[in-house]
Amino acid sequence: KTMALSSLDEFVILVVNQQDASSSSQDISISASEITSWDLSEILSYGRVKVRAHRTRLIQESSYFHSLLSGSFSESGLDHISVEWNLQTFLNLLMCLYGYDIEITSSSFLPLFEAALYFGVEKLLSKCKSWLSVLASSNDTALPKLELSDLIQMWSFGLEHAGEFLPDLCVAYLAKNFMLVKSDKYFGNVPYELLMCCIKHSHLTVHSEMHLADALLVWLDTGRRISDLSDSSQDNTINLMEQVRFSLLPLWFIAGRSKSHGFSKFADQSIELVTKLMKMPSTCLVDSLTDGPPTDLRVRLTEYSEILDLSGCPQLNEASLLLSILPNSYFANLRWRKSLKSFLKNPDDDERHQEQLSDRTLPILSFESVKEIDISKCQGLDYKAVIKCFSKSFPSLRKLRAAYLLNIKVSTMLELLQNFRELTEVDLTVDFAPIIPVQASVFYSGQGHCSLSNITRLTLEGRSDICDMELRSISRVCDSLCYLNIKGCALLSDACIAYVIQRCKKLCSLIVCYTSFSENSILALCASISMTNEHVDSNSLASSLQMLHMSKCEGSSETSLLKLITQTQKMKSLCLRDTKVSDSVLCELPGSSLEALDISNTMISRMALARVISRNPNLKILKARGCKNLLQLQVDGRTENSSPLFSGQEVFKCLSKGSGLEELEIGWGFSYFSLESLRPAASFLRVISVGLGASLGEDALKLLPSTCPLLESIVLYFQEISDSALTSILTSSKHLQELALSYCFGDISLQSFKFSMPNLRKLRLERVSRWMTNDDLLVLTQSYPNLTELSLVGCLHLNSDCQPIISAGWPGMISLHLEECGSITENGVASLYGCIALEDLLLRHNGSGIQKSFLLDATLKFPKLRLVSLDMCDAKEGGFDVPEEKEEGRSLSIVKISRCKSERCALGGGVAPDHRETLVMLWNGQNFTKTLLKQRL
Repeated sequence: KTMALSSLDEFVILVVNQQDASSSSQDISISASEITSWDLSEILSYGRVKVRAHRTRLIQESSYFHSLLSGSFSESGLDHISVEWNLQTFLNLLMCLYGYDIEITSSSFLPLFEAALYFGVEKLLSKCKSWLSVLASSNDTALPKLELSDLIQMWSFGLEHAGEFLPDLCVAYLAKNFMLVKSDKYFGNVPYELLMCCIKHSHLTVHSEMHLADALLVWLDTGRRISDLSDSSQDNTINLMEQVRFSLLPLWFIAGRSKSHGFSKFADQSIELVTKLMKMPSTCLVDSLTDGPPTDLRVRLTEYSEILDLSGCPQLNEASLLLSILPNSYFANLRWRKSLKSFLKNPDDDERHQEQLSDRTLPILSFESVKEIDISKCQGLDYKAVIKCFSKSFPSLRKLRAAYLLNIKVSTMLELLQNFRELTEVDLTVDFAPIIPVQASVFYSGQGHCSLSNITRLTLEGRSDICDMELRSISRVCDSLCYLNIKGCALLSDACIAYVIQRCKKLCSLIVCYTSFSENSILALCASISMTNEHVDSNSLASSLQMLHMSKCEGSSETSLLKLITQTQKMKSLCLRDTKVSDSVLCELPGSSLEALDISNTMISRMALARVISRNPNLKILKARGCKNLLQLQVDGRTENSSPLFSGQEVFKCLSKGSGLEELEIGWGFSYFSLESLRPAASFLRVISVGLGASLGEDALKLLPSTCPLLESIVLYFQEISDSALTSILTSSKHLQELALSYCFGDISLQSFKFSMPNLRKLRLERVSRWMTNDDLLVLTQSYPNLTELSLVGCLHLNSDCQPIISAGWPGMISLHLEECGSITENGVASLYGCIALEDLLLRHNGSGIQKSFLLDATLKFPKLRLVSLDMCDAKEGGFDVPEEKEEGRSLSIVKISRCKSERCALGGGVAPDHRETLVMLWNGQNFTKTLLKQRL
């Protein structure tokens, strides 16, 4: 009897009632001694669970049970104790109490933490705290993520019950993972106090200041916070936006968001500040700073930063970046300005002296997590000084994008990059004019002086300053290239491209559009010749090619193309646009891995295309506009209209059997029945462009939104449209970001454009809105408030009063094309200068009032302007002054000036202008060239 009483004293039965109404009403008895054999899924199906647990263990591990079972409470002598708690949570608590591992997740953390607090289980509290601490501080991307809704609950609970540590860890996690959570659907539910603490946290990690500002504006817009805020809440909103470092925002973003409720108060002063900084040299910037760390000018960098996006910020200079990678302690020294200016004044010192100087006076911080940097369109940077600083501060850099910077000399840039041991991708793209001059080969036999064997992806698109000598030299030091983009590098000869191909034996992606790529290059890919007198592998480079884009490369014979195509078994992306490729060549394309095919403006027939599609079920992108032969079946040059195998819709039936088409550009032969045949593959379409030769009709257009619910871009050329069809598209295409109607016919009016579409970014109305007036244009600014690209052609009723409508309605406009639009420029263009972020401007046949000094003025008024297209008919004084060839910080790269056959073409008379020639002026950073073309460009 004594032993029996002792046994009762040793154990206690915990009776836990299941709170889930769906569970059964039956009981189950389990023992804590058999935890390893518990089947939780089975146990949780019962309505009541009786757990036989050790009394001593409960008293030792839980302050709650210690008080209950060993104190003076009446329950201390009971052998059954009722527990009202979530069953799954309580069982996990018992498992932890007995020393077993339990899984903590985003959704289970708070229930476990609350249970640990209530029952006083220090072991579980410690485990929860450790788990959250790791998530809030670790760089390990494999760790689980907290759901934002869970984090908000955890933070709120912590404020009420858990002291400081839980709210602090929630803030730290939110700050570290801000880029991840800012796009969460619950981001608008983040409490103001939590968001403010996050922004002020030292670990706030964002790719750019723009991402932070945009996230805050999204948060402010959620739930109409702005419209019904109290005075104190409005103060909170101002305090929130004042945390943004406006001097680090792109100009287009500031201008584009200037009408946003939370941003409008700061927009004008931000533009003024950025404009001022653009004109301020680095040393003057340093002189203007006060004592202490210049927080507002420093780019946000933390130990967790992986991507640094500074693109589109011409106001940034090397001083701005240096201030960001120096420790706060550096600014405690009263002589810091002197040492910083000393460094800035000597960016071109020899490497040894530069290294000694920076080591002695500039304690540059290292951010080893940074993998990607984008400094595109940052014309104010001295790239030599910046790259040297980057090499010390970002030793793990893998990807560098420095596009649209005319001051960069490619060979010098690559030499500077040799210190980045992990760098694999470099993008030095600039704008290019599609002109391919006949260029004699330039041979070079010198040796490179640096090694960049780690670089596998190199983009030199538009670099018309690169000649054969430079590219050959580059190929010697970048001999591990897998991806090479030399699109628009017009000075390169076919022989040079062939040489590079044979030097870079690992090439699998090659983009050579608008170059002299032809016979020699194809032979090099097929390994039939060796220009380097080195061993050539038996497997040709062509057999490894996964991407080949050769638009407008017309110098290759059919025999050479056939030899090349037959060897490309692994091809995934093939672009033959504007080439002389034939059916007999395309039909020989081997393999079944093709994902993207572009045969636009070729003579490919329906039969050949259908054959390729049927063999490549993973095709996701098809571009075949301008292919007239898609109307007929051709076999080896013979027309056959009787074959039942390749009916009119066979191409589209083949496409419908694939894994899902995402982009389609089509013309001849495409109709309502084609769209029907595409189902269900069309349900994945994001981009559709329908051109000349297609006949969709009103029914097909109305069908588009339901057939293609994911559409982001709709481009229609020469199609019949109506108000009802257009209304159906605009009201039902929820994801639409681009709409283009060019040379379409039918009856459309302003009614179609009165529907609010805040997501629309690009709009082209070309020869479809002759009726448009200034008042109509005002309606467009209200319906599409966030446009960044606008093209209007043939809007004959517009006048100069529409300029302020455009400037005020779309201040963040990046690309503006106005052609044959009434008398818009009859009185000059001064009112367009409000579009301060313009990068691409076309003004042709809008009235002869453009000043002779316009190009000079535009480079000042539009600091980011890169592309300009004008017509001599619009010149008030018969011509235009051209900017000087050498000008520091220039962004303008291409100017096209067209001329009609008559001095003043008959505008407004219903007769299209008769173009005579186009003068193309190109600045490539190294030289200035003029080319006169007997065509309109």
